[in-house]
Amino acid sequence: MLVAALTLAGCVSQPQRAPAPAALTGAALAAATARVEMREAQVRAVDRLGFSGRVALSNGREGGNGRIEWSQAGDGYRVVLSAPVTRQSWSLTGDAAGARIEGLDGGPREGHDVELLLLEATGLRIPVGAMVAWAAGTRADIGAVGPARLHFDAGGTLARIEQGGWTIDYQGWQPPDVADAATPRLPLRINAQHGDARVRLIVDQWTLDPAPAQGG
Repeated sequence: MLVAALTLAGCVSQPQRAPAPAALTGAALAAATARVEMREAQVRAVDRLGFSGRVALSNGREGGNGRIEWSQAGDGYRVVLSAPVTRQSWSLTGDAAGARIEGLDGGPREGHDVELLLLEATGLRIPVGAMVAWAAGTRADIGAVGPARLHFDAGGTLARIEQGGWTIDYQGWQPPDVADAATPRLPLRINAQHGDARVRLIVDQWTLDPAPAQGG
C-alpha cells in the first residue's frame, strides 16, 4: 500500500487553518480575476509544466509524506512519489485514455479512470486530472471538473479555489519579480481538501518549457 510506505517517512501534521479570503468587489475583484486569467493563458502557452517538492497525503485515517516529481505535457503526465526514509517509490503515467501505476505490491495496475485506480490501489483520493492546474494556481477544466469559485486576499492575490468538491488554499507564492509577460507567478504552498481527503504540497522548483515557435 502506498499510504503504508509513506507512513514510514513520518507522521502528517495537521494543516493550519487557512485565513478567510477577503471579500473583494468592483474594480479590485475584476483586476484580481484578470490576473488569474492571465496566469491561465501563460500556463496554457507552455509545452511542458512540471514541479518537484514535498507532498503529504491523508485519507482521514492514515497518511504520510514524501518527495514528488510531476511532469505534464498536454493530457500526458508522469508522477513519481518516493518515501525518503525507505526509498520506496511508485510512478504513475497516463493521459486521457487511461493510466498505469507501478511500484506497488502485486505488480503494475492499469485503468481508464485514474482517480478510481489510485483509490482502489492506495486508499487515497488524489485529484490527478485537476491537480497540476490547481498546483499552478489556475482553474481545472470546467468541462471535466465543473465550475470554479475564486477567492482572493486583501491584496488581490489568489487565496482559494473551490471546484469539483475540493477546496484549494494557497499559502505561499513565488516573489512577484519572477513574473513577466511570458512567465507566470506560481504557488509554492498548496493545501487541497475534499472531506477527509487531503493533499498538501510544498513546491521546491517549477519547470516551464515554452511551446516551440511556429514557422511562418
